[in-house]
Amino acid sequence: MFSGLSAFPLTPCKAGYVDEVSFEKLVVRLVEADVDSIGLMGSTGCYAYFTPQQRERIIQQAKSLAGTTPVIAGVGAISTQEVLQRVEQAQKLGVDALLLAPVSYHSLTHEEVFGLFEKVNRNSSIPICVYDNPGTTHFHFTPELYAELTSLSQVRSIKIPGTSTQLADAKREISELRQQLPADIALGISGDAYAKNGLLSGCAVWYSVCAGVFPVVAKRLAQAALSGESERAEAINRQLSPLWQLFTQYRGSLRVIAAAASIMGLTERDCLPRPIQPLPDSARNEVAKVLNELALR
Repeated sequence: MFSGLSAFPLTPCKAGYVDEVSFEKLVVRLVEADVDSIGLMGSTGCYAYFTPQQRERIIQQAKSLAGTTPVIAGVGAISTQEVLQRVEQAQKLGVDALLLAPVSYHSLTHEEVFGLFEKVNRNSSIPICVYDNPGTTHFHFTPELYAELTSLSQVRSIKIPGTSTQLADAKREISELRQQLPADIALGISGDAYAKNGLLSGCAVWYSVCAGVFPVVAKRLAQAALSGESERAEAINRQLSPLWQLFTQYRGSLRVIAAAASIMGLTERDCLPRPIQPLPDSARNEVAKVLNELALR
C-alpha cells in the first residue's frame, strides 16, 4: 500500500455541498489508471473543511468505487478528540490506512505532536502515515521526531515534504534520513516538483497531487523513477515542469489542480469549499494553456 503512486484527488464541491457526481468521475479515473492507492481527503481533498456527515459520505463513495485499490483517509483536526472521532469513523467505514497531520491553531511542541500520534496509535487497528506538511500545519518535524514516531506500532509510512531540486543533494538528504529510520518504514515524497528526485533517491511512494487528475502521466513518472530509469524520469519531469511552475506561482497546487479538473470537464468551474476561491480567469487561462501545450488528458 505504501509504495508506488498514491493519488490524492480533490473533494469537489457545488453550492456548498460535496459534488458526488464529479467526485465519482475523479475516483473512477484513478481506479482505471491502476494507481497504487488513493489518498482521500489529504490537503488537496480539503480534509479540514467537511462535517462528519460529509466525511462519512465521501469515504463511503470512495470505498464503493475503489474496488481493490487501497484507500488512505486523512483524519487531521485541531483537537485530539475530533481526530479520534475521525479515526473511529474511518476505521468503521473500512479505509485501509490513516493519514495524520498535526493540525493546530496554537503552535505545537514536539512532545505534543508525539502525544497526538501516540493516542491515535492506541486507537487504531490500521496503519498510519505521518503527514509532514509545514506549508499548512506550520509544524516542522525533525529527523529525531520521525524516528521517535516510528516506535509506534501502527506508524508505517512518513510523507515528507520535498527536499532538494538537485538530485545529488536529495540523495544525500534522504540517505541521511533513511539511516535514522527502521528499514520497514516507507518514506514517501510529496510536493510534485520534488517527486522525481525523491523517488530516485530512495523514497518508496509518491504522494501526488498531479495524479489526482492526471494519473496516467504521473504513473509513468513514478514507474520510471522507481525503476531507476533516471533519464526517462527526467524527461517526463521536464515535460511537467510548467505545471510545477504554476503550483509555485499560485501559492500551492490546490487552486491550480482544481482549475485543471474543471477545464478537463471533471468538476464544476467553482469546485472548492469556501472560503477558498477558484483562480481568476487570467490564471485559469494560463492553466488551460499549459494543459494544451503538454497535451495533458
